[in-house]
Amino acid sequence: MNNKNNDIFLNKSILVTGGTGTIGRQIVIQLLKYHNPKIVKIFARNEYEHWKLQNYLELCFSNNKFLHIIGDIRDKEKLDEALFKTDIVFHCASLKHITYCEENPDEAIKTNVIGSLNLANLAIKNNVEKVIGISTDKAVEPTTLMGITKLLMERYLIKKKNSNTIFSIIRLGNVLNSRGSVIQKWQKQIENNKNITITDRRMKRFFLNIENVAKLIIKSVYMMKGEEIFVLKMPEISILDLAKETIKKYSFQKKIKIELIGLREREKIKEKLFTEEEKKLMYETNNFFIILPNKKIYEERKGFYL
Repeated sequence: MNNKNNDIFLNKSILVTGGTGTIGRQIVIQLLKYHNPKIVKIFARNEYEHWKLQNYLELCFSNNKFLHIIGDIRDKEKLDEALFKTDIVFHCASLKHITYCEENPDEAIKTNVIGSLNLANLAIKNNVEKVIGISTDKAVEPTTLMGITKLLMERYLIKKKNSNTIFSIIRLGNVLNSRGSVIQKWQKQIENNKNITITDRRMKRFFLNIENVAKLIIKSVYMMKGEEIFVLKMPEISILDLAKETIKKYSFQKKIKIELIGLREREKIKEKLFTEEEKKLMYETNNFFIILPNKKIYEERKGFYL
C-alpha cells in the first residue's frame, strides 16, 4: 500500500480537518510515518490540542512536513485558505457526543452539516483531488440528532459531483479509548472508587483500535473512485463484557461493581453498519463493506475493489 512507486500521498499536500482529535491525530501520525507527503496540514480549532500534537510530532519526526492551522470548518475564509493547493482531504472534524448534540442542536448542525457543505464546495473551488468524509454507524437509521447530522453529511458529499474532485465516505463504529470514550469515563469512576455505570446489560457496540482505524481510512483513499461508502468491518462487543474487562484491568483490587442506569432517550441497544437497502448495492472485501449509490455504478465497478 505504501510502496514508493504507487504511494498516492507521495509529495502531496494533505489537509486533515479535526486533525487534533483521536482519529485525525492518528491519521497525521501514520501519514508522516509511513508515507512521504509534501505537507500535512492539521486543521482544528483547539489551540491546546494543537500544542500537544506539535510537541509529539517534533519529538518523533525530524522533518518539518506538518503545518498547524487553528481554524473552524464553519469559517469559510479560513477553510478556503487551508484548502489552497491541497490535493487530498481527510474530513474528520465533527461534533460527535450524542448528549451535547441533543442539547445544542444548532451547534451540531453548524459543524456537522454546514461545515461539511463549506468543505465540499471549497474543495471543488480549490481543485482538490480526493475528499474522504469520516462518518459513523449512528448515521444508519438515526434516532439522534448527531446521527441525523452525520447522515446529512454523508448524503451531501456522496451526491457532490465534479470533474476534478471526487468524494467518498468511510463509516465507523466506536474507537477504543478515543478521547471522551466510555472507557475513559469508567477509568475515572474507578479512580474515584465509584461503581462504573452502563445503560443496559444487552447493549452492544462495534469497536476497533485507533491504529487499525486510521490505517484503514488511509487505505480507503487508495481504493476510492468517488460516491462510495466504505464501511469498516469492526467486531461487535458487549458493553457489559467490556465493562468487566475494564474493572479487571484498572480496579487494582478495589471493590468496583457495575451499576445499570437505564437507556438514554433514543439510545439503541445495537447499532447497524448499513441498511437493508444499502446491502443490495454492496461489495465485501477483507476490511470493508463497500456501498455504491446505484445499480449502474455497482455493475460498472464489479471486481474493482477486490
